[in-house]
Amino acid sequence: MTQTLNGPVEGKRGTRPAKATLGGPSMFAMLLRDKFATVGAVILGLVVLTAIFGPALMGELATKQNLMFMNKAPFNPENGWAYFLGSDSLGRSVLARLIVATRTTLLVAVPAVAVALFIGSLWGVWAGYHRGRRENISMRIADIIMSFPSLLLAVVVLYVFSPSVANIVLILAVTRIPIYMRTARAESAELQSRTFVDAARTFGTKPNSIIAMHVIPVVTPTLLTLATLEFCYVMLAESSLSFLGIGIQPPDVSWGLMVAQGRQYLQTAWWLSILPGLAIVITAIAANMLAAWLRIATDPAQRWRLTLQKTVRKASKAASKEAK
Repeated sequence: MTQTLNGPVEGKRGTRPAKATLGGPSMFAMLLRDKFATVGAVILGLVVLTAIFGPALMGELATKQNLMFMNKAPFNPENGWAYFLGSDSLGRSVLARLIVATRTTLLVAVPAVAVALFIGSLWGVWAGYHRGRRENISMRIADIIMSFPSLLLAVVVLYVFSPSVANIVLILAVTRIPIYMRTARAESAELQSRTFVDAARTFGTKPNSIIAMHVIPVVTPTLLTLATLEFCYVMLAESSLSFLGIGIQPPDVSWGLMVAQGRQYLQTAWWLSILPGLAIVITAIAANMLAAWLRIATDPAQRWRLTLQKTVRKASKAASKEAK
């Protein structure tokens, strides 16, 4: 059977049109080829599913107190599945509280990242495309915000105002806007001199249309990768604020608040702080592994590394078989 690039395919059953075979593998196929990224994606998927469905199943158990069953050690089958991860000083299930805290942690991290991504990206692309005074004013505003340590600024603001979920999301989003703004501005300024942008400008396309149709689609992969990394920072920042006592307030619960509430029992009930701390660390590592893969997968100049891995493994296996 022979085939040309644009011609027909000749075989035993006659001639049929050739199918297009150009283009690389899908994103899902490339994800499956990277074991670390696949593990990270599975972990994040489980975290999201836990945040969505977990509180409806475990909400009552997370608040149910049993003083006759307090500070039970984890991993003891005799305690039952609900207390597999032990209990706290009030006899509440640590497993149930971890599940309920997952939703609270994501309700802070995801909106904060989304708001900062949306505002900072659009602002940065607009400033980088138009340049001049608009760019200078935007970058000076970003410098002013970044001159204050984000966590310290959040501590001051939340100390003055009530530490609610909305206030935490707002202050964390505002402090992270300059990160996206500076990245989007640099990418947009570099794209301004590209041939396809010059061609669109020559044909009389309006600046807003050029930004929407030509600049934003090119900048989006980089910003999404940055957002994945920023998710880790915002989650850790919320945990730090809750640990300091100015984050999530009882009766709500988050992973950081669980770490703070269990620190006084580290000598007698280590699991009260260690287990939510592990949840934070595992989720952050999973997000970083997925971000590393996403950065390569969305970059046409680097994507060949993902597609080459499988070819190299096949070649090495074939060479080993021949050697035997």
